[in-house]
Amino acid sequence: MTELKRSLGLGLVVLYGLGVTIGAGIYVLLSAAAQKAGVHAPMAFVGAAVVMGFSAASFAELSARLPVSAGEAAYVHLGFGSKKLSALVGFLVIASGVVSSAAIAAGSTGYIREFIDVPPSILVVVIVLSLGGVAAWGIVESVLFAGLFTVFEVGALLVVVGAGVWTAPTLLDHLPQIVPSIGDAAAWAGIAGAGLLAFFAFIGFEDMVNLAEEVKQPERTLPRAIFVTLVLGTLLYFMVTAVAVLAVPVSELAASEAPLSFVFERITGASPALITVIAIAATLNGVVIQIVMASRVLYGLAKQGSVPIHFAKVDPRTRTPLVATGTVAAVVLFLALLVPLENLAEWTSRIVLIVFTLVNASLIMIKRQGTPPPEGAFTVRVWVPVLGVVTCLALLAAGWLG
Repeated sequence: MTELKRSLGLGLVVLYGLGVTIGAGIYVLLSAAAQKAGVHAPMAFVGAAVVMGFSAASFAELSARLPVSAGEAAYVHLGFGSKKLSALVGFLVIASGVVSSAAIAAGSTGYIREFIDVPPSILVVVIVLSLGGVAAWGIVESVLFAGLFTVFEVGALLVVVGAGVWTAPTLLDHLPQIVPSIGDAAAWAGIAGAGLLAFFAFIGFEDMVNLAEEVKQPERTLPRAIFVTLVLGTLLYFMVTAVAVLAVPVSELAASEAPLSFVFERITGASPALITVIAIAATLNGVVIQIVMASRVLYGLAKQGSVPIHFAKVDPRTRTPLVATGTVAAVVLFLALLVPLENLAEWTSRIVLIVFTLVNASLIMIKRQGTPPPEGAFTVRVWVPVLGVVTCLALLAAGWLG
């Protein structure tokens, strides 16, 4: 059987992680987060980053211990010794990728319609079918496509931050407004409610582990890529969200269908056309990356015998799993056409939090069993996955209550 090709180094893996993290989050969900948390929205992103931090450390160790496609499923199988639970986790990961991709595809239409007045449903069909084709083309081509877009989208975020500080130098003086007082229960409830959406914006680093069979020296490359992606993403999210909620009226920001374009236009008075184009690229980038991820997990489950073997078939020309990729794209299209954006984002976060809880618990079990890691592999103390379980469950609860 044709195997996947190891062709990705640290730079491309980080670009992949940043592409799915940044493209999937701030461009689409800034207005929704502002609607829930108001001027305190940046704190929702800080809280989500803390939750992500513990789980990121667990993923870093597990990716070094077991560098395979369908990584989360493999980790759970190693920790709990249950093939059924492992398969369930694999299906949850696929579901998160599919639902996330549908959310991003639906969210991108708000930016595209700034230029062309086409019904959202038609745009969704064109987007998903075209980007499914890119994902099927080849892994290097897909990641280079995503990486190029990532460079532009990070640049656009930095332009928004720079424009905000340049045009309103006193903006930084108002940063303390972002943090509510300890006794402001309503503000903290809003932050908790926005936390689930903010968590969606950070989803991405865990996708990198599912490229393990296409990464050079995955035991060293993946842990580094995970932490670089999380740190850069957190800094960008906080800066952009802070500028947005402090520079424009929160009520208007919350109502915008193209929030980054709206913020840029209000800050500078200039045409937001370029920012809008980059926002479109960023959101489309997220669709490609999530389709790639979900198809690789489906491929990995087929190799493990949890789903029919034809999903593991790799085309000898493209060296990609075409059946798995086509199946994922079809389900993405179905959901993007039928389910509202905010519901898709919140359900993605819930699914991923459940997966993270099980992955952290798996690392706890592996450590209790005394299974040694590979020599020189990145490791964490057992309290890290314990806090990973606790913080994931807390954010799940806060999301339901919020």
